[in-house]
Amino acid sequence: MIETDRLVLRRHGEDDFDALHALWSDPLVIAHVGGVPLGREQVWHRLLRYIGHWAVRGYGMWVVETRDGAFVGDVGIFEGRRGLGPRFDSAPEVGWVLSPAAWGRGYATEAVLGALGWIEATHGIDRTVCLIESGHRPSIHVAERAGFAHYDAAEYKGEAIVLMERRRPAAGG
Repeated sequence: MIETDRLVLRRHGEDDFDALHALWSDPLVIAHVGGVPLGREQVWHRLLRYIGHWAVRGYGMWVVETRDGAFVGDVGIFEGRRGLGPRFDSAPEVGWVLSPAAWGRGYATEAVLGALGWIEATHGIDRTVCLIESGHRPSIHVAERAGFAHYDAAEYKGEAIVLMERRRPAAGG
């Protein structure tokens, strides 16, 4: 578990299924993440993938909640093996998806920075990557605030994306 100033990041469990389904079936949420709301079966498979990634890699996605227990969304670090070239596929990928009620509050940046601090401290990972739909300015802004820099553009599943990377800040910097 990770605690930030306003948030708690914890591993997913079976009890998170309904909140995940509400998140991943919301048309506003998925507009920049594939564009198609996920059904119950797809969300169940996603939940199992989240849990399994931890078993295989020792890191993965977290549930993001406010300190009073309100569900905010997902954030985490994973291996997507997306076939976007060695520069992208050689590093763990950072991802975040928050519910519309949480947008505009700085929660995404806070959660991403919490996850990055944890993975860097516990796994010694120096470089992470992310991909974002090229027109999704709010997510690009979150990535930039978390220290990611644009290094390329590509197409993924028919969508124009930007590829970004982050290197662990030097000690004391």
